[in-house]
Amino acid sequence: MSVEKTFNPGAAVHTDGDLRYEVIIGCEIHCELLTKTKAFCSCENRYGGMPNTRVCPVCLGLPGAMPIPSHEYVEFGARAGFALDCSVARFTKFDRKHYFYPDLVKGYQITQYDLPLCSEGKVAVNLAKPDEAPRFKTVRIERIHLEEDVGKSLHIEGAHSYIDYNRSGVPLIEIVSKPDMSSPEEASLYMQTIREILRYIGVTDGNLEEGSMRCDANINLRVIENGVEFRTPISEIKNMNSFKAIRDACTYEISRQLKEFREDRQAFSQGFKVTMGWDESIGETVVQRTKNSFIDYRFVVEPDIRPLVLSDEFLSVAKAEVGERPAEKRERFKREYGLSDFDVNTLTTDRGLSEWFESAAKAAKDPKKVANWVLAEVLAIVNDRGVALEDLKFTPAHIAELVNAVVSGSITSKQAKDVFARMNESGERPDAIVKELGLAVVSDSSAIEKIVDDVFAANPAALEDWKNGKTNVAGWLTGQVMKMSKGQANPATATALVQKKLADIR
Repeated sequence: MSVEKTFNPGAAVHTDGDLRYEVIIGCEIHCELLTKTKAFCSCENRYGGMPNTRVCPVCLGLPGAMPIPSHEYVEFGARAGFALDCSVARFTKFDRKHYFYPDLVKGYQITQYDLPLCSEGKVAVNLAKPDEAPRFKTVRIERIHLEEDVGKSLHIEGAHSYIDYNRSGVPLIEIVSKPDMSSPEEASLYMQTIREILRYIGVTDGNLEEGSMRCDANINLRVIENGVEFRTPISEIKNMNSFKAIRDACTYEISRQLKEFREDRQAFSQGFKVTMGWDESIGETVVQRTKNSFIDYRFVVEPDIRPLVLSDEFLSVAKAEVGERPAEKRERFKREYGLSDFDVNTLTTDRGLSEWFESAAKAAKDPKKVANWVLAEVLAIVNDRGVALEDLKFTPAHIAELVNAVVSGSITSKQAKDVFARMNESGERPDAIVKELGLAVVSDSSAIEKIVDDVFAANPAALEDWKNGKTNVAGWLTGQVMKMSKGQANPATATALVQKKLADIR
């Protein structure tokens, strides 16, 4: 068991009986890219379908087939690198990583070893709870490299196993973090942040249930026992495809490693890992194999693909496609539109949603009211009906026009609800609906004063109650004025005139 000199000053120190320990977690995230074709051939890149129908000699690894990396594949990898603040290499190459697995048709995987496309990046992970102010921790990214996905094993009723090679050759990036995370919660939030950014820039759909993103967590403990510091062996928990699985698996593995430390401690070796699987049905990690990462894979340069030399123009295009990232957009929305943390966190979960909102906000007199309409009404329709924003019958311009009508006093907030409902069904512009239904607010004080007189004349009992000190009568009378005007009286004017007339009575 090797000795460590110091604890990480940024990590939480935990206790377990007589032991003190820190948790050390690094993640390797495998992310499928949304390119039109596979990584090294022209086969269509999409999920599902009839097994073994989107394959060719290249992705099946047949003798004599020559892989050719696609332009879009490399550009998406570079775009991901820029989005995660990496340095993107101008010179890079591919390598062969040898290992045996039934769904690895060639017996090796085309990947990148010592010259990855991207390196030395970082991402800010917000550790705050939803009702707290943002609290960020920086997780360093060691590298992002390009590689191809493997096929998929299908196990039918425990009796037969099949291989579907449709996924073989699908373009991947692997994002390798530094061991900067100190808890299962941080690891889960890290993957959520990576997913959000990469979906935002359009390089992946991030569908966890389809395996578009998978996470391997490398976890071990730094332990103090009787004043002496030790490290437990590293466990690599493979292929987790949910945020809950990351939290639960790492939490269980911490307890397992503490138990193993007490009962059967083993020597720490940086190159040695125990590969674990997460069995969700029993809530435990299970040993799959042990490996020494320095000698198992027999990396060699990929002889069939020339090294890549990326031009300034290529890198400039990839960087420009990143645009404004979610965290940057949140800060700008708060600064420019005066929105709350809750508002911006919701409005920036999806790039399309944020752009839809901003299109309306720029045309409206009150961006905060636009945010309220989008969050309360627009998203309710999107979620309830399961439709996309672009499939709605109304546009951001409709919402801006509706908000402007309320702000200018042309219609009341209550009338705006009716206009919105009609707008949602017909796609008509709000101004046209207001005119057609005769909903325009009456602001002429003389016209409203006449309605007030009529209401007072029709409700002598209410006036007696007012004289006897029942102050809630004022609100009730104002409501009667709004009712008699069919909601068209300007509420502020109606309230003022009712109050003035009641004051004269006293």
